[in-house]
Amino acid sequence: MLDFIYYPVSAILWFWHQAFGFVLGKDSGFAWALSVVFLVFTLRLVLYKPFVKQVRTTKQMQELQPQIKELQKKYKNDRQQMTVEMQKLQKDHGFNPLMGCLPVLLQVPVFLGLFHVLRSFNRTGTGIGQIGMTPEQNAHTANYIFSAGDVQSFLTARLFGAPLSGFMTEKANVLESFAQYGGVPSKVAIAAVSIPLMIIAGLATHFNARASVQRQSEAAAANPQAAMMNKLALYVFPLGVIVGGPFLPIAILLYWVSNNIWTYAQQHLVFGRMEKEDDEKKNIALERRAQNAPKPGARPVDTRKKTAVEDAPVVDSNGVDMAKSDAPQSAQNGSKPNSNQSKPNSNQAKKRSGNRGRANQKRRR
Repeated sequence: MLDFIYYPVSAILWFWHQAFGFVLGKDSGFAWALSVVFLVFTLRLVLYKPFVKQVRTTKQMQELQPQIKELQKKYKNDRQQMTVEMQKLQKDHGFNPLMGCLPVLLQVPVFLGLFHVLRSFNRTGTGIGQIGMTPEQNAHTANYIFSAGDVQSFLTARLFGAPLSGFMTEKANVLESFAQYGGVPSKVAIAAVSIPLMIIAGLATHFNARASVQRQSEAAAANPQAAMMNKLALYVFPLGVIVGGPFLPIAILLYWVSNNIWTYAQQHLVFGRMEKEDDEKKNIALERRAQNAPKPGARPVDTRKKTAVEDAPVVDSNGVDMAKSDAPQSAQNGSKPNSNQSKPNSNQAKKRSGNRGRANQKRRR
């Protein structure tokens, strides 16, 4: 049913096992463990851009909280109009709420695919989703892209004495299926590997949630729904990893630890870049403001005074308007004065007399 997930996941795991098995040995537990870790790193690298969009969407959603609250208050009695206004606000700011949860949604099928592929290395159980094969049938049946030889290699591999598909609450008859491939593992050995991984996974989940909460704005943290989600992420989810650890295979616990390590490093990288971008934007805004501001000691330029002085007529030493004196001179030269020029408009005359008075007053000063 979900083969379109199982085959790609098993193919990536197979690739990394071939790479590390070439160096550490095909049946090495460390080779298989590193294959699981780098499977996580590969998938998280593919999801890097959606993660960056998720972070930017979350930040943008926090910045839009005041406007969203205003719309909720304004249209509290009109749900339909409030939905329309919300969609308009999101469209104007290029905001897509789906991008906030897309990386998490994409990781869910990956987790389920890895859990199923790892569980399918040992199909001797009779529980939900198990086939109930005999140990001999299981060892000689391929597991998606893995051949029967790869299945036997996985069963033989041990990480500090524990098989990677083993978990603390596993039934005795399932553990006996490892007898021909590395011997029957003890639950003590499985617990000795699982418990430290459970604790590390729980702590890593808590610290990742704390780093995310610390970057929230005060307005977002004051929101009751956000406060409840923060408490769940800080305490309930890490506790859930520790409580559910005994029911998870060691390989899944490795997946959880490596996934949290990647998340922690990626958060610091992405948030660091975003802080640098914000600082650069602030510096550019300050530089523009400094360029537009007047220099120290300089008087601000009043453009209105400039236009008034430019509009003032030019007068000679006797105070006669040079523009008017041009008309008789042109008549003496034999040219007919223009009728429009000889009959100046009364408004223009009034304007000139006013301007002449201001010019004379300026000259007397």
